[in-house]
Amino acid sequence: MAGGATALRDTTLSERVRPVALAREQVLPVIEPLTSLLPQGLIRGTTVVVDGTNGATSFALALAAGASQEGSWIAAVGIPWLGLAAAAERGIALDRLAVIGAPERNDWATVVAALVDAIDIVLVVPPKGRLADARRLAARARERGAVVVALRTPGALTVDLRCTVTDAQWNGVGHGAGHLTARRVLVSASGRGSAARLRTASLWLPGPDGTVSVCDEMDGCAEVTPFISAHVVHAQAG
Repeated sequence: MAGGATALRDTTLSERVRPVALAREQVLPVIEPLTSLLPQGLIRGTTVVVDGTNGATSFALALAAGASQEGSWIAAVGIPWLGLAAAAERGIALDRLAVIGAPERNDWATVVAALVDAIDIVLVVPPKGRLADARRLAARARERGAVVVALRTPGALTVDLRCTVTDAQWNGVGHGAGHLTARRVLVSASGRGSAARLRTASLWLPGPDGTVSVCDEMDGCAEVTPFISAHVVHAQAG
């Protein structure tokens, strides 16, 4: 009886989050500010690593926003600092966002694999020292046509695309006082195959209106203020 109930729940979940895009569509869209970094969009079946000391979570959400706006489901697993307001500002449709707490270490691979089976983009923080699990997950993503976005490099795993967020600077701090209003970051992207060419972009992440946009000197990017406080760095690490 218990097994039947579990199967029913799994079937119900699969029906609810069934991908909108047809299987033959091999690319998921990205929002316009990211097209210079990913001109082909997010290729299904790939594993993406996003790293950086400040802004990595925001950029991972921005990566998923285009697909979310087109009807795809997004899952975030074991990312307790992820805020729903921030996700909405980055363009994520909250009614198609599944937020799952961190599974037990030995259950992590099983839980994430089940999500990869049913959901287009899965954001994860891979446990340290579980390279075999990460490899199996990458293989399952290739088979199922999902995109796995990891907020930490899963050991020595070879990934399809790596995006690194650096040079984070804020507007609004002034001379040690004021409210943070916008963050400018430099993002680099490179990987395998069509992503082998290194690409870079300067982005507002977020901009003054909370959204993601391309940043150039005409926008006042030259006027941003570097971090001045370890407390600010920690508080705004996403």
